[in-house]
Amino acid sequence: MVNLIGTYECKSDAKGRLMFSSAFKKQLSAVLQDGFVIKRAVFQPCLELYPMKEWNLMMEKINKLNRFNKKNNDFIRRFTAGVKVVELDSAGRILVPKDLFEFAGMKKQVVMSSSVNIIEIWDKERYEKAIDDAADDFADLAEEVMGNTELDELS
Repeated sequence: MVNLIGTYECKSDAKGRLMFSSAFKKQLSAVLQDGFVIKRAVFQPCLELYPMKEWNLMMEKINKLNRFNKKNNDFIRRFTAGVKVVELDSAGRILVPKDLFEFAGMKKQVVMSSSVNIIEIWDKERYEKAIDDAADDFADLAEEVMGNTELDELS
């Protein structure tokens, strides 16, 4: 499992290409040649970029779902809607497909932010707003998610 670190600003060009940060390139050097899967995020108006290895692990979990259960089938369809394979070009850029670029409301200023094993790709203004909106509730959220006794037992 990859554990990514960092948040980096970049600019998109007229074709929707984003320069991949050198820090992410270093962290992902062992898997860059395998490519990535880019998709709509489930909870936020941003994109998720999965290294192919991480995508395959996610698909192993999803493939265990019973597709004869309507909720499972609906989830699979929505989760994989608009999924595309992308690779770094010779200049170290990724091309964000137009439909996904529009879904995320991206303009020229873009943020690529680590989210454990994937990279979230945001329009910069939307990213700043999401961070600001979450700040008020973050202490309560942190206590609820991380303050449970199960984690205390791991230390």
